[in-house]
Amino acid sequence: MAASWRCRSEVMTGLLWRTWAPARCGSRRSALLWPRTRLGVSSRAASGSVCVEIGERKMEIASGKLARFADGCAVVKVDYRQKAAAAGRIPTNHLRRELGSTPHEILTSRIIDRSIRPMFPNGYFYDTQIICNLLAVDGINEPDILAINGASTALALSDIPWNGPVGAVRIGLVEGSFIVNPTRKQMASSLLNLVVTGGLQSQVVMLEAAAENVLQQDFCHAVKMGIKQTNQIIQSIQQLVKEHGKPKRTVQKMFTPSEEIVEIARRLASEKIHAVFSDYSHDKISRDESVKKIRLETEEVLREKFPEADPFEIMESFSVVSKEVFRNKILNEYRRCDGRDLTSLRNITCEVDLFEPLHGSALFQRGQTQVLCTVTFDSMESSLKVDHIATALSGVKDKNFMLHYEFPPYATNEIGKVGMNRRELGHGALAEKALRPIIPKDYPFTIRVTSEVLESNGSSSMASACGGSLALMDAGVPISAPVAGVAVGLVTKVNTDNNEIEDYRLLTDILGIEDYNGDMDFKMAGTTKGITALQADIKLSGLPLKVVMEAIQQASVAKKDILQIMNKTIAKPRAQKKENSPVIENVNVPLSRRARFVGPGGYNLKKLQAETGVTVSQLDDEVFSVFAPTPSAMQEAREFISEICKDDQDFALEFGAIYTATITEIRDVGVMVKLYQNMTPVLLHNSQLDNRKIRHASALGFEVGQEIQVKYFGRDPTDGRMRLSRKILQTPASPVIQTVSDRNSITMGSGDSST
Repeated sequence: MAASWRCRSEVMTGLLWRTWAPARCGSRRSALLWPRTRLGVSSRAASGSVCVEIGERKMEIASGKLARFADGCAVVKVDYRQKAAAAGRIPTNHLRRELGSTPHEILTSRIIDRSIRPMFPNGYFYDTQIICNLLAVDGINEPDILAINGASTALALSDIPWNGPVGAVRIGLVEGSFIVNPTRKQMASSLLNLVVTGGLQSQVVMLEAAAENVLQQDFCHAVKMGIKQTNQIIQSIQQLVKEHGKPKRTVQKMFTPSEEIVEIARRLASEKIHAVFSDYSHDKISRDESVKKIRLETEEVLREKFPEADPFEIMESFSVVSKEVFRNKILNEYRRCDGRDLTSLRNITCEVDLFEPLHGSALFQRGQTQVLCTVTFDSMESSLKVDHIATALSGVKDKNFMLHYEFPPYATNEIGKVGMNRRELGHGALAEKALRPIIPKDYPFTIRVTSEVLESNGSSSMASACGGSLALMDAGVPISAPVAGVAVGLVTKVNTDNNEIEDYRLLTDILGIEDYNGDMDFKMAGTTKGITALQADIKLSGLPLKVVMEAIQQASVAKKDILQIMNKTIAKPRAQKKENSPVIENVNVPLSRRARFVGPGGYNLKKLQAETGVTVSQLDDEVFSVFAPTPSAMQEAREFISEICKDDQDFALEFGAIYTATITEIRDVGVMVKLYQNMTPVLLHNSQLDNRKIRHASALGFEVGQEIQVKYFGRDPTDGRMRLSRKILQTPASPVIQTVSDRNSITMGSGDSST
């Protein structure tokens, strides 16, 4: 689902709402489309503002000063001490300006979209655009909540038909206390990150949550608390609208089929459609084909009876009847199109350890939804690096756990473009939220879980959470507990007079067709103990808290049932990693040998990585971490390190002693000398060759193979290099303490080969 705006997270958010030329689309979920030609320009709005107290801070909502040619505009801000231009940083790309949308912007756009989309009236299919401009961010307050409230205010103030306003808050859980709109510092230690969007009459419009295994009762309390706080925001927006809002425009046409055409379609097709939905031998493909055949036959008759009718009305009339039959079967017969009752799960099978080269793998099959998950380990150097601006906005620096979700077209028997889209990014982010809390905080590897959807008939993101949990255990990651996820759907009967729900059914583990024809996609994941992630997409203009609480309870029961099935395949992480799994070892390198270990310009480390495939990172002055992709690569690295760091000195040199050195190489900066034939050459710098200032050793007539006297002054305490001087011996007062001739059998352990 692609949002029609670009939204950057912000603490002060400007939201411009515009209406464009009418365009039709196939479903209500596509109500917000791409911009076309502008219909017209509204008159200037009067300036006004309201303040609302949320938690311990104030939120100000203003309109009428900025972007006055837009149909509606709102600026939302909270109190803070310092205000910078946006994040106060300059982009790091070569143009030094914003380019494409970042994942954080896309996910924020999706949250805004899901919060405002359900409030549009049925049949409103005009291309509409909302733009959220980043005005300022203080790095303390999370800006996405303000963006939702700004969008709600802009819509409510405008003349766009909309059944709002809505209000949004974030709820955190810090040290056992619930906090409304916590700061980023508070969120760093929060066990819960819950975004609640509420509508009129204390109804739930949207939920988005990541949690550290929060108990069900605590989560429910947080939702109720959030809805209570959103009521204050809604009242403040309503006050602003009362003072400065515009009358809602009458659109040219609401794209809904006429009742006459719908009634003919109902007589022609309802019994045939009911027969298809009552034939439990159908799978996804055969059911779709059967309904498609009825559609074509019905539309042909309707076109003959209503030759003047718009093609859209013909197609939408059949869709209305098909949806009506589908929903009535669930409401009246308590039976679903695949034969299950309302709370039964589809058949689930699990496999692990599918392919030997993989560090971890799992295949999770639930009905006709099939997901292959793999786990790959790498060094901490491979963690996802986040740029400075994204860090300032989201607080995320480096990520050493990531989940990548792929949904190729063949998963739904289609042909289409391959590549990441907003939907894939959103589903992957949800599955990643579900698994992140069970990953050890101090795990020494970067973990990448890849979830590839091979078949899809609903709830592939929750299947990714299940498959990812299995793959992590297969890889031997010491997760705190297995995770499972499930999607709960909803079918309602709504009173058209007052728009209130008269009756409803909650459906466990929904199919794709139940998502399409239903009123809610309620995805929840967690362990046997609690909840780790939740995302509720609601298509109605709001749900009573009672229904949401029941959905959480029903999802919790299903989650535990799924975990029991998963545990039959693998119940805990493997005690031992697989033979081809990567390994990490710490190497202690004394300062006296560090220069040789690193090599000139890092030559030895680069050679080590190129020849063995390992990655070396320095932890402190004397400790290096070595990551090897396989145990055999680590063995090669051990041998390499042992060779370059071997001790080639069989006795300690005496501080202040004079030795006979042999010149092995003449360089611009000095001469390389060996005290013994089998030792590694060390540098005698030009500054230590003579009392006179020497720019090149050739000025003294030195040649390779020549022997000179040098004095030993120990090793440099910072880098371990050997310190030698010939200059000190040029004074008459320097006695010869000791000279040693070449000894082929003596080895030395300096390892110095650079300055």
